[in-house]
Amino acid sequence: MPLIQRVFGDAVLACLAPLLAQGLQVADGSRATEVRSAMEERAGNATSSTYWRTQEMFLIQEVMNLVGKGLHLDQVAREMLHLLSEIVGLNRGRIVLKDPDGAGYRIAHSYGLTREEVARGRYAPGEGITGRVIQDGHLVIVQDIDNDPVFLGRAVERARLPRGAVSFLALPIRVEQKTVGAIACHRIRHRERPLSDDLTLLRIIATMVSQLLTLNERVERKTRALEEHNDMLARELRIKRARYGIIGTSPALLRALVQVEKVADATASVLLLGESGTGKELFARALHLASPRRDRPFVKVNCAAIPESLFESELFGHERGAFTGAVAARAGWFEQASGGTIFLDEIGEMPAILQTKLLRTLQEGTVVRLGGKREIRVDMRLVAATNRDLAAEVAHGRFREDLFYRLNVIPITLPPLAERRDDIPDLVLHFLTQANQANQRNVNLTRSAVAHLARQPWPGNIRQLANFIERLVLLASEGVLDVDDLQPMLGGVTVSGAVAPGPARLIVPTGGDPVHAMGGLRPYLPADSHDGAQLRLALTQAGGNKTRAAQRLGLTERQFSYRWRKLQPRA
Repeated sequence: MPLIQRVFGDAVLACLAPLLAQGLQVADGSRATEVRSAMEERAGNATSSTYWRTQEMFLIQEVMNLVGKGLHLDQVAREMLHLLSEIVGLNRGRIVLKDPDGAGYRIAHSYGLTREEVARGRYAPGEGITGRVIQDGHLVIVQDIDNDPVFLGRAVERARLPRGAVSFLALPIRVEQKTVGAIACHRIRHRERPLSDDLTLLRIIATMVSQLLTLNERVERKTRALEEHNDMLARELRIKRARYGIIGTSPALLRALVQVEKVADATASVLLLGESGTGKELFARALHLASPRRDRPFVKVNCAAIPESLFESELFGHERGAFTGAVAARAGWFEQASGGTIFLDEIGEMPAILQTKLLRTLQEGTVVRLGGKREIRVDMRLVAATNRDLAAEVAHGRFREDLFYRLNVIPITLPPLAERRDDIPDLVLHFLTQANQANQRNVNLTRSAVAHLARQPWPGNIRQLANFIERLVLLASEGVLDVDDLQPMLGGVTVSGAVAPGPARLIVPTGGDPVHAMGGLRPYLPADSHDGAQLRLALTQAGGNKTRAAQRLGLTERQFSYRWRKLQPRA
């Protein structure tokens, strides 16, 4: 009884009162077999009121067991109607509810009806007995369906019903004092079981269905609210990442961003690790924007692009007359970043002698300008990045061990694009919008084209993807591109990441020398793609111009400078 009261409330108790007045109690689940045995023993005395009460209470017990397994109406309704048919003889039961696809009502759950009969069971409010019950909200009893002009007989043909007088019972289903449907069934008119008992049982079942509908509606409402809340959080998440300039919500990316935000308020050095093109500068800027230093300078330095002769002057500044051409004192990048954040990219390229000076700056918080003698106090946070294995560089004596430990206080590894494939569609659309706006174009991709790009290997990560999209926009001859339109641009890049052999073509940059590329795209080359002899030859042929030398080798100026610096002896 407490279970029924908790789940269905006082409405069901009121309906059960006539049955409980007989002094019977609902058998619990462990006594189901005993109840069935008792039913069989009493089967010989069908006129016994005790027998029918046992039947009714067993039916309610079974319904409650069904409810205990789940509150979803579609899981419980058919079995309710099945029990009504098999135990008390209320046959061809149906539950009629609002048609989600139309303006009327339809049979939503049934037992004993064929698919064709269920499909025919559609009613407008006020139409036939079922429609009248839904419209008026009152019980209707048809004593004999053959003699009632209002009864439609739409769902079940008369030939499929038993001979003799057949009754039809229909009761409203109410939710919050509003009729939302009906429960109905056929009944042989002349039988020993009292009609009033059948009506009482149907009222109980109708009330249970009403409560299940209410619970389902509340669950759905809460589910929708949670989904809307989750969508809102996802939108806020995307907006927050977009504020940092970082696109994507993949787990690997979010793990890295969570680490960034956890250490944003600290002052310890951060070392960003990962493959080239994974967005280390964006993460360094995100760290700066999330920190209390967000309103102070953010200075970025590419260590691989600074000539060794200028390295010390650029980082630490110089005094007037420190070297030829130093006509005025100049603050270095560390001084310029004081109060904010300095980002040293490709820190593995820093000369050994400057590694020592950097270590001192980090330990003491001071710099000494080139040609100067006084210490200048600086307060900046250092964020360093490298795609090299600094631990291996330390083992080979190419990087100071004490500086490595000083930088490696908070290491954060950035995921390659291969671990963020779910983010590629968002990145493609982002870069596509940027390229269209920058070049005043209107190039779009089909869904299949975007999906195809998401399956590519992208060894150059985000940088390669961004460059590809910009090239795609500039060279596109149509407004909407499909997979077939991408193939010539993708060249030898395959889904597996292998590069298929193909003829090399010459691409002539504006005002430059021809460079070789595979399939119309400059392939993504590893750091050791060219040896020293090739670099020196190209530089000689270009008259010492690194930009033209890079073009001859199919490299960017940055790639050439990086490889050239690796050849230079270290102090």
